[in-house]
Amino acid sequence: MRKQQLNLFSLTMIVISLVIGMGIFKTPATIAAKAGTPTIFFAAWAIGGIIALFGALIYAEIGLRLPSVGGYYSVFAECYHPSVGFTVNILILISNAASISVVALIGADYVSDLLFGKPSGELFNVLVATLPIALFYGVNLLGLKTSSRTQNILMLLKIGLIILLISACFTGLNIAPHGYKTSAKVYNYNGHNAGLLLMVSLVAVFFTYGGYQQTINFGGETKTPATLQTGIIAGIAIVLFLYLSISYAYIQVIGFDKMKNATAIGALLCETWFGKAGGKVFDACMFLSVLGYVNVSLLSNPRVMYAMSKDGVFPKIFAYKHPKTEALVPGLTAFAIIAIVVAFFGKGVDNVLDFSIFLDCIGFSFSAAALLILKKRKQGNENVTGFVQHITPYLCVVFVLAYFVVATAVVIDNPSAAITGIALMALFFGVYYGFYHKRSDT
Repeated sequence: MRKQQLNLFSLTMIVISLVIGMGIFKTPATIAAKAGTPTIFFAAWAIGGIIALFGALIYAEIGLRLPSVGGYYSVFAECYHPSVGFTVNILILISNAASISVVALIGADYVSDLLFGKPSGELFNVLVATLPIALFYGVNLLGLKTSSRTQNILMLLKIGLIILLISACFTGLNIAPHGYKTSAKVYNYNGHNAGLLLMVSLVAVFFTYGGYQQTINFGGETKTPATLQTGIIAGIAIVLFLYLSISYAYIQVIGFDKMKNATAIGALLCETWFGKAGGKVFDACMFLSVLGYVNVSLLSNPRVMYAMSKDGVFPKIFAYKHPKTEALVPGLTAFAIIAIVVAFFGKGVDNVLDFSIFLDCIGFSFSAAALLILKKRKQGNENVTGFVQHITPYLCVVFVLAYFVVATAVVIDNPSAAITGIALMALFFGVYYGFYHKRSDT
C-alpha cells in the first residue's frame, strides 16, 4: 500500500492552522493595552513576524536535516538527550490536551450565544465541547489524507473569515466596544519606557505567532524534503500578512485607545458588515475556528507520542500504526480521551496554562539552537541546498536571543508562571530518570 503523504498545499494549511487559533480575534486588544502607543503596537507585531520568518527558515532546515514523524521530539532527543525530549514534549502534550479542552469549552460558549443569546449550563457546555473532539477523533482514524483534507477546508473557511474582517476597514464605519476586561492592566507610555512596553507586548505577540515549530512532526510524511521547507516558509509568510492586516483593521474600525482590553473585538469587525446580526455570524465562525484547532491538535500530538514510543521513553503501544490507514490509533485515542476528561473540569484549567508561554520560550530556544548542532555534525547535508543555509546560523542566534528576551519579560510580568514551568520541568526530569533512562540508554 502506498504511504500517505502530505503535499505542499496541505502542509501549508497545517502550518497556518498551528499558528492561527482564536488568539488573533482577541489578543490584539491585550497587546494594545500593553503597548501604550500605535507605534509600539505595530513594532511588536512586525518584530514578532520577522522573528517568526527567521524561525520558519530555521525549522525548515531542521526538517530537511532530520525528517521524521514526531520530529519535535526527535530534535531534542538526538541533539541533546532523550531526557530533554521526554520532559519538553510531555509538558507540551499536557498543555496541548488542556488547551484543546479549554478551546472546545470556549466554542461551546459561542454555540450557546448563537442558539440562546446567553450562557448555558455546565452540562450543555461539556457536551458541546466533547462533540468536536469525538468527531475529529473519528476523522483522524481514517488516516492522514482524510484529516489533512478536512483541515484544508476548515482552514480556507477561517482564512476567508479573516479576509472578511480585514475588509471591514474599507467600510468607513467605526464601532465602539461593548465591554472591557476591567481587571486587566493598561500600560501608559511616559516617554522613557518604550523598551519595557515593547518587551511585555512581545510576550503575547510571540505566543500568537507560535505553533509552527510543531510542523516538523510531519517531517517523515511529506512528499519530498523540500515540501516541508517550502510549506513552513509559505505558511508563516501568509500568517504575517494576515496578522498585520487584521491588526490595522482593528485600529481603523475600533480606534487604538478604545481597543485597549476590549472584549470580542473580532465580533466588532463583523458588525460593520452584518450590523446587529454580526455577533451571531461571528459566533458561528468562531465555532468553525474551534473545529480547525481541534482537528490539527489531533493531527499533530499523537505523532510526538509515536516518536517517543519508538525511542523507548513512552509505552510501546504508542508506536502502533493501523495497517491500512496508518492512523496512530493508541496515541490518538489517549489524547482524545485526556482532552474530553479535562473538559469536565471546566475552564478553570485555563489558569494552569499560564506557564505555557514560558515553556514555549524554552522549547523554541533549545529546538532552534539544535540546528547549530546538526550543522556541526553535517547531518542531512545532502538534503540542504541554496544560499539560505549560510545565513541560518546567524538567524538562529537572533532567534534564540529574541526568545530569551521574551522569557525575561515573562519572569518580570508573571514570575509565578516561570516558577511553575521550572518546577514542572524538574518533576518530569525526575520521572524520566526514575522510569526510562536505563531503557533508552541501553
